[in-house]
Amino acid sequence: MKQDKLFIVVPAYNEEENIETVVKDWYPITEKVQGGSELLVISDGSKDQTFAILKKLELKYPNLTAVEKKNSGHGGTVLYGYQYAIDHGADFIFQTDSDGQTLPEEFWSMWEKRNEFDIQIGKRSGRQDGFSRVLVTKVLKLVLFLFFGKWVEDANTPFRLMKRETLIPLLDNVPTDYNLSNVLLTVLYEKNNKKIRYQKITFKPRQGGVNSINLRNITKIGWQAIKDFSMLRKNVIRHSEV
Repeated sequence: MKQDKLFIVVPAYNEEENIETVVKDWYPITEKVQGGSELLVISDGSKDQTFAILKKLELKYPNLTAVEKKNSGHGGTVLYGYQYAIDHGADFIFQTDSDGQTLPEEFWSMWEKRNEFDIQIGKRSGRQDGFSRVLVTKVLKLVLFLFFGKWVEDANTPFRLMKRETLIPLLDNVPTDYNLSNVLLTVLYEKNNKKIRYQKITFKPRQGGVNSINLRNITKIGWQAIKDFSMLRKNVIRHSEV
């Protein structure tokens, strides 16, 4: 019987303070999930020692793959990771971030239900990452409803497990290097009536380093998102009607 191959996709930008801990925390999952599973960490043009640390860790962890690419932001990097995982035979793709805010032990309840749903998404409960980010999530939920007619519980959570066969066709509808790629993918799953499960997860404060997203950047991203959603709305609706 064929075993399910899992890729854990982790984008990283200037995470030299966190990256070794994150690898140590998430790597054991690849050993427990048989079938050639991998921890894929992508340095998104980091200017610090993130990639150098990852290359050293590769010598110790055989299921770790470290990749370096030009900077394209979080959205472009997760898209790169999803395509890489698909190209290398992943049956399931899980994504989390490199700032240590999520807990590996909460992955297993998703894995147990992997065949029941097309996508499972973490719903951040009791968030500890600041009021401004919680507010952004609530505003985003309203904006997505206004543009796409769907109430999405937590559209941008960096804690999601996806089936290969349902992810592939949806990726074709996400622009290359799109900054809010996880948000758009969540909308596409919702609009296409895929089987979706939201799971409450813990979301801790950043465990080290400096957060590259501040209130000024959030505002800028927000305005750009509204412009993008205006342009993407017709394509999303058209795809969901096919």
